[in-house]
Amino acid sequence: MRDYELYLVIDGDTEEEQVSAIVEKATQLISAGYGDVNGEVIKVDARGKRRLTYPIRKKVDGLDVVLSFRAPPQVLHEIERVLKLEEPVLRYLVIRMGDD
Repeated sequence: MRDYELYLVIDGDTEEEQVSAIVEKATQLISAGYGDVNGEVIKVDARGKRRLTYPIRKKVDGLDVVLSFRAPPQVLHEIERVLKLEEPVLRYLVIRMGDD
């Protein structure tokens, strides 16, 4: 199991319930894990709405959400597949946290 951070930029016009549903879906995918190894979400940090540096799909505002989690590497493909299908998700980035 490795430590990761998932950084999400969600359309700023998205309803709060839909944002919660996206975060919950990502949390469930992480918790489901891979095979018999389950992942765990360590922290969910909703950083709020901000003006984007440049428009993404003609949107100028975005909601930032950061999930810190521990999971097997095989889970990342499924998380990315699901996030690509979510319309309000403008950008996402999964970062492997280093061993300090």
